[in-house]
Amino acid sequence: MSANPHEHARIFDRSLPAPSWRDLVGEGRALLRAHLRRLRPIIGPVPRGDGHPVIVLPPFFCSDGMTRGFRAWLAALGYAVQGWGSGVNLGPNAMAVAAVDRLLRHSAETTGQPASLVGYSLGGVLARALANAHPERVRRVITVCSPFRLPTASPLEPIYRALAPLHSGERPLLAQLTAPPPVPTVAIYTPNDGVVAWRSCIDEPGPERENIAIDCPHTTMLANPRALRVIAERLATRP
Repeated sequence: MSANPHEHARIFDRSLPAPSWRDLVGEGRALLRAHLRRLRPIIGPVPRGDGHPVIVLPPFFCSDGMTRGFRAWLAALGYAVQGWGSGVNLGPNAMAVAAVDRLLRHSAETTGQPASLVGYSLGGVLARALANAHPERVRRVITVCSPFRLPTASPLEPIYRALAPLHSGERPLLAQLTAPPPVPTVAIYTPNDGVVAWRSCIDEPGPERENIAIDCPHTTMLANPRALRVIAERLATRP
């Protein structure tokens, strides 16, 4: 975000029903339980991939390490999978926008195919902005608990506000992420989200736009069998 307080207000609105700190602590507990159990989700048969490129964008304050297992699963299905390769995602700043732009351009030039984008939380915000900027390079967008419909609300707002000086590239990004991309989209969300206001994670109704609710914590959605099944089925569907 820019350091402009009015610009910040366009992102967060405290009048929206926001997850509480108790909800956020519950998310942390769910993540810790999942880490300690290290159980592989039982997904069942899912469609095989056709080899097209899939780019996975990580959430806020996370790197590709967070999505390593998910990307390995997609690769095993037969997709040409890439992480974003830019360290920790600190928000939609100029460096992040330039990094994902280069990544998508390189993917299109080397494979000759449009890529599917799977963005987790804030990664999904970047994915939609990328699809709006370069729809010819994007096959579809799948967002997972991503607050792309502004304004949103979150108990993490103070952290995001503290990083505002890093977000100089956000102003031109706002229009791109709030408009529905001209490519097929799937928005996976949870009504029990403890990180962001779940209402900001659903898309406007329209052709080739899906909103799918899954009862699961925000922090463990990429380990949820139903969410994984939805992702596999949509990636295997030709637009």
